[in-house]
Amino acid sequence: MPTIRGKSLKAITFDIAEGYVVVNPLFLKPLDNESLKGLYNEIMKTQTFIRGEKFPHSDTKAIRWRNTRLTRLHSALMIIKNFARERRIILV
Repeated sequence: MPTIRGKSLKAITFDIAEGYVVVNPLFLKPLDNESLKGLYNEIMKTQTFIRGEKFPHSDTKAIRWRNTRLTRLHSALMIIKNFARERRIILV
C-alpha cells in the first residue's frame, strides 16, 4: 500500500478533509504517478464516505463542518486534476 510522508493514503485524505494537510503543487511534486493516482482515488472514496454519513438535519454547525470537509476534498481533487494534466498523467 502506497504511503505519503509515512502515512497511508486513507489517513492523508482524512487529514485533508480535516484541514491538517493542504494540497498544492509543492505537496504533489515529490509524488510518483502511482501515488498520485492512488491519492486521487482515495479522495474520491473519502468523499463518498462523508456523503454517506447520516445528514445532521437540525444541527447547523455539523452541516457547516460536513460541507467544509467536502469542499476541501473537492478543491484537492481539482488541484490534483490540474497538476496531472500539466504533467500528462492519466488519473482514471
